[in-house]
Amino acid sequence: MDGIHDLGGKHGYGPVIRETDEPVFHDRWEAKVFAAMLGASAAGAIRNTDQFRHAIERIDPIAYLTHGYYGRWLAGLETLLVEAGLVSQADIGDRVSQLGGDPAAGIGARPAEHPDVVAYEPLAPHSFRSLEASPRFGAGDRVRARAVPSAGHTRLPAYARGQIGRVLRWHDGWVFPDSNAHGHGENPQHLYTVAFAGETLWGADAEPGLTVHLDLFESYLEPVS
Repeated sequence: MDGIHDLGGKHGYGPVIRETDEPVFHDRWEAKVFAAMLGASAAGAIRNTDQFRHAIERIDPIAYLTHGYYGRWLAGLETLLVEAGLVSQADIGDRVSQLGGDPAAGIGARPAEHPDVVAYEPLAPHSFRSLEASPRFGAGDRVRARAVPSAGHTRLPAYARGQIGRVLRWHDGWVFPDSNAHGHGENPQHLYTVAFAGETLWGADAEPGLTVHLDLFESYLEPVS
């Protein structure tokens, strides 16, 4: 969806800083969030990865920018637990108070009053799906990423919309996240790796020789003669 989470190519957020020998978890609470996510999946609150990603996209924008990686997971998890009817926001607030916290401080979860159709378990333990239809594009084809805004989940980043690239590889059929996140079916599509020149995406100030590779679904693309 179009929101604060789609930070690629936006100015003002500084460079990506890589931490040398970064640990899996910086604090114990991060491991607990990871375990809670697995428990929520077992309980049926999280049905598939796309649904979980969309829940994270829907959290409070300030929380998204300030709560860190597992803080965003926690807000998305709380959103789905409330929407699944397993707990209420009041239940969560009461538990925070019992542990000595402020239940009104920095709440990231934003559950919908009337959530989307409930998502479902994947048809297979992976996202690859065989398709009978032939791919529309092949290696070497010039394509343009569609410049279409999205009100829901999508894997097409805003910085690539409207830009021209070249297909490098076709990956057969894969579950389409844009529908899967909302419980509207897997609707598998052909998936392609598309190469975009840095200058195409970022202009003359792009790093010389930079090429960005994106895995994009067929409905995201249109041919360029």
